[in-house]
Order: sequence, then C-alpha cells, then structure tokens
Amino acid sequence: MSSDNTDRPVQKAEFEKVLDKADVKVAEFRQEGESLLKRLQNALHSHPTAIPGVVLIVSVVFFSLLIGGRFLHPFNFSLIVQQVMIIGIVGIAQTLVILTAGIDLSVGAIMVLSSVVMGKFAVDLGIPAPLAIAAGIGVGALCGLVNGLLVTRFRLPPFIVTLGTWNIFFALNLWYSASETIRAQDIEEKAPLLIFFGQSVEFLGARLTYGSIAMLLMIAACWYVLNLTAWGRHVQAVGDDTESANLAGIRTDRTLLQVYVIAGIICGIAAWALIGRIGSVSPQAGQTANLDSITAVVIGGTSLFGGRGSIIGTLLGALIVGVFRNGLALSGVNVLWQEFAVGVLIIVAVAVDQWLRRVSR
Repeated sequence: MSSDNTDRPVQKAEFEKVLDKADVKVAEFRQEGESLLKRLQNALHSHPTAIPGVVLIVSVVFFSLLIGGRFLHPFNFSLIVQQVMIIGIVGIAQTLVILTAGIDLSVGAIMVLSSVVMGKFAVDLGIPAPLAIAAGIGVGALCGLVNGLLVTRFRLPPFIVTLGTWNIFFALNLWYSASETIRAQDIEEKAPLLIFFGQSVEFLGARLTYGSIAMLLMIAACWYVLNLTAWGRHVQAVGDDTESANLAGIRTDRTLLQVYVIAGIICGIAAWALIGRIGSVSPQAGQTANLDSITAVVIGGTSLFGGRGSIIGTLLGALIVGVFRNGLALSGVNVLWQEFAVGVLIIVAVAVDQWLRRVSR
C-alpha cells in the first residue's frame, strides 16, 4: 500500500529572488557626507598613539633645527632615555590603573618606600642584596594590595584612596629611614647589586644604562599582556564600562585588585632602578614621580576616563617630556619655563582627549 506522498509530483525548491532594479549594496553604517574633521577624529580615536608619535617627531625636528649637533648627538639621546627611565617605569604602573578609570597618586611614595627598605635591609642589616631587593618589591606589592582592597572592598574613590595612602606611605618612609640618606660609598661596598641598573653599556655610540633597557623590556612585556591576553582585554573592559564588564562575566573586583598589586610590584622595580639612577638611597628622592607619571600617561594619549590608551603611548609621552626639558635646557631656557611648557602640554593633551571622547557619544 503506497503513501499518498508518492503520487505527488516533486517540486523544485524555490529560492528568494532579488526584486528587479533593487539596491544590492551591503549595508554601511558610516554616515553620509561625513566631514574630513570627523573622519580624522574617528581615526585618532582608534589610534591613541598617533598624536603623541607626531608630537615627538615634530619636537625632535624642531630642537634639531634650533640647537643643531649638540641635540642630535647619540650621547644626548641616550641621556634623554636615562632621564625618563624612572618616569617610564612608574608610568607603566600608572597606565594600568588609569586604564581601569582610576588613578594612583601614591606610586612615587611606594617607589621611595621600597627603595628605603632595599637600602636598609642590604646596607644596615647586612641581608643579602637579592633578598633585600625582593623584600623591597614585596613592600611595593603590599602597598598596592592596600590600595586595591580599599578601592574594591570599601568602594572608595581611587583618587581619595591613593591621596590618603600617598601621605601614609611617605610618612612610613620618613619614619623607617629616619630621614637619613644611605651613601653611594656604603652601597658600593656592601650591596653593589643595588646600583646594577645604573651601570651602562655602549650601543651605537651611545651609552644605555641597564635601567633604560629594563624599562624598554617592561614596556614590551606590558604591551603584549594588554593587547594579546584575555587579562589585558579585561582590564580595558573594566575601564570602559564596569557594568557591561560584569554582565560579560568579568570579575571586575578581582581584576582591579590585581591591577593595583601589579602596579605596586612595578613601583618596587622602579625603586631598584631609582637607586641605580641616583647612586644612593634617599627618602627625599622621586618626590615628583606621582605627577610625572600621570603627565607621561596623559600626553601619551591614554584617556583619564579609562578604557582607551596604549603603553607605547606612555613611553612616547615620557620621551616627549624628556625631549622638551632637554631641548629647552640646551637652549638656555630657565627651569621655570621648562615646567611651564610641560604644563601647557598636559592641558593640550587633556583637551584633545575630551575632543576625541565625543566620537563615542
């Protein structure tokens, strides 16, 4: 007994047909008649290092024409890199925090406190230098943990938290060091490893310190983590929109806590580099590191509102500040006006950031 379906003729499948004279172009979301300025705004928003890169090139060309051979000498360029070494390393820590829409005003105090611990342990207490360095970096991590817990557990604003801990860490620094400097001669005699980052090597006619090389390696490592790992994407997502990051399954509090601890560790490494840079351990050193690191990050194109920026931009921002100060000094400009120029750069950088943020609105 055959089924009724076998008696029915087989029909060929029919596919959708485009209507005659219909538009077959793929949908585009770009606005029609978009101005050149708007396109430039979008392009710069997508590439935050573009502006600081151009500013750095223009600055180098300007001072090269103004000063000439002295500025272009390889030794001078190596000197600029050495001068921005501490700002660059601390700027890495600051970049991580600012990417989460926070700010850390205590990075300089953490760095100096860690350097004092390294010096006191190695020189005064006779602890082996590697253990003293590890203890100093551990103190940096502990300070970062305190900042992170106050921000994540007690829901306090990062600005207020780190403003308070800046004073606390600085006071601890003065108390533990008794406001005394550990001399270079004592360090060289008892713990020469502490000044390792101050030693230099010849490279293409320039002298690069190991601290400068370490800064570049750390920036490369941070670039890899931020751009090619899930954790790096989580950091930027938290800064861009915390609520959306939560909905996407990102544990925002844990990510924030990790950022502050890692920032503290980086400040501990900066403390080691600071000892090599100045050749001694001083509780008064690095007082401007807090603001200098923020300056490098902002001029480098990282948004103070989080979620947008680049660690390469921080390096460029530090180099821009270094080039300006070096070029103005070689030109005989007073230190007062050097700081004036850096202040103008900061204001312009923030204004540009505000202009670029309108793209996402």
